[in-house]
Amino acid sequence: MAGAVAMLAAACSGSTDEQDDRLVLAAGYELGDYNPMMGYGQLGVSPIYEGLLQPQADDDTVVPDLVPALAAAVPARIGDTNTWRIPLRENISFSDGTAFDSADVVATYRAVRNPAVASEISTDVAPITEITADGPNAVVVKLDTAADPSPYLLLGIVPSERVQDAPAAEWTLNTEPVGTGPYRLDSLQPDQAVLVARDDYWGRAPQLRRVVYSYVPDDNTRAQRIAAGEVDGTNLPPRLANTLDGRDGAQVVAVRSADWRGVSLPAGNAFTADVQARLAMNLGVDRQALVTDVLAGRGEPSSTPIAPVYGEAYDAATQFGYDRAAAEAVLERAGWIAGGDGIRAKGTDRASFTLLYNAQDTLRRDLSVAFAAAMKPLGVEVTPRGTSWDDIDTRLGTDAVLLGGGSTPYSIDSQVYDTLHTRVPDSSPYSNPGNFTAPGLDALLDAARMSAPSPENTEPYRQIQRVYAQAPSSVFLTFLHHTYVSRPGAWTHDAPILEPHSHGVTWGPWWNLPSWTEGGR
Repeated sequence: MAGAVAMLAAACSGSTDEQDDRLVLAAGYELGDYNPMMGYGQLGVSPIYEGLLQPQADDDTVVPDLVPALAAAVPARIGDTNTWRIPLRENISFSDGTAFDSADVVATYRAVRNPAVASEISTDVAPITEITADGPNAVVVKLDTAADPSPYLLLGIVPSERVQDAPAAEWTLNTEPVGTGPYRLDSLQPDQAVLVARDDYWGRAPQLRRVVYSYVPDDNTRAQRIAAGEVDGTNLPPRLANTLDGRDGAQVVAVRSADWRGVSLPAGNAFTADVQARLAMNLGVDRQALVTDVLAGRGEPSSTPIAPVYGEAYDAATQFGYDRAAAEAVLERAGWIAGGDGIRAKGTDRASFTLLYNAQDTLRRDLSVAFAAAMKPLGVEVTPRGTSWDDIDTRLGTDAVLLGGGSTPYSIDSQVYDTLHTRVPDSSPYSNPGNFTAPGLDALLDAARMSAPSPENTEPYRQIQRVYAQAPSSVFLTFLHHTYVSRPGAWTHDAPILEPHSHGVTWGPWWNLPSWTEGGR
């Protein structure tokens, strides 16, 4: 601890001029893995990498537009086909000095689909079946659907020379990233990473010249650091963040997200495998109370992965209201009868299961405990248990898990497909672990993904919600408003945008570091 404090003090020390263009952020996640194949910068938000497109919005109340970044224009459909041409910007270089061209785009997208790379995000770009160069300054993308390819064109592009035919976890890019973005990695240690602005960046030169990330995994320690003025910003759970609001220039920033929290239910438990039991649990939890009591108001109730921000595609009428009496009636009709100890049973099967959560995540812990408390009056015994992800990975078939999702919210079908569809090849182990579905739901999800974008395309998603509500596979609980504490001082910056499941100090007020300007300069 003393060493970490000394390093942080050194990072913050120096002349006033040196501090004016420096920001120190406390990160709750381990530093490194700066590799798009590992999911870093996959949505076009990264100080190091850029995608063909990037998100752009005035605030977090809408799904962002996807506008050109490394692309010179938006994708243009070729004739009546599912093939699109994308022109590229010219005279752009990577941070290692090599030139950017179409070969880098092709190499990046082929790598993410390469089984040898074993990318964690391969299914996120699955609709792209082929990408080829059209000379050095354009690429042609072919999809297996009629959908707009834009949501799949956010992935950070890496130099073709840096692509390795090996598992992504072993790539040199994890610790020596090379991108076209406005910053480059200057140094990396286990508890500190330093980014510096590139003098040769093709776009607007950042006024914020140096960004120091300090790895501080404990929530309370990060809160103490910002309260003491040792760091300029961090992410914190909402209740803890609220205790710092207004203290010596600190501001709490709450950002809307498509990041949901919910309870996945296993097929290996007789109670959770019963669709009527799953329906009853959805009716028996007061989601608004979870938002108020656990999230301190920083969130919204969630019954499906589709949030109100999706506008007409969101169907408020299909959301589960809290109705304990209806939940009890469903259980009674399904044959789950309360025993002498108050726990329901059907024959020798008890309405009882373990709910696992990541022990390092206090918010998941609190939601797990609150969900267990909500189930108890129904005669359902839920035992929360904190453990490691390594342990959770081995128990998805037998135990419930407090999961989060919404990693690709800028495409509504990406937001819902893997979460609600029965499992497909290369699915994440956390995608519908119970492999449950409602009658006809898979077909609806497939048809929605295949359809071209249009105003009429909102109706399939409303139908998806109606069908899911009849036979839910999980118990979705809340959408989070990600909470950050920032000391911006004299700096101004772009407002945050709608965030995905991934968050932390790469997002929030710091999602677009080149927008940070000081004193009106």
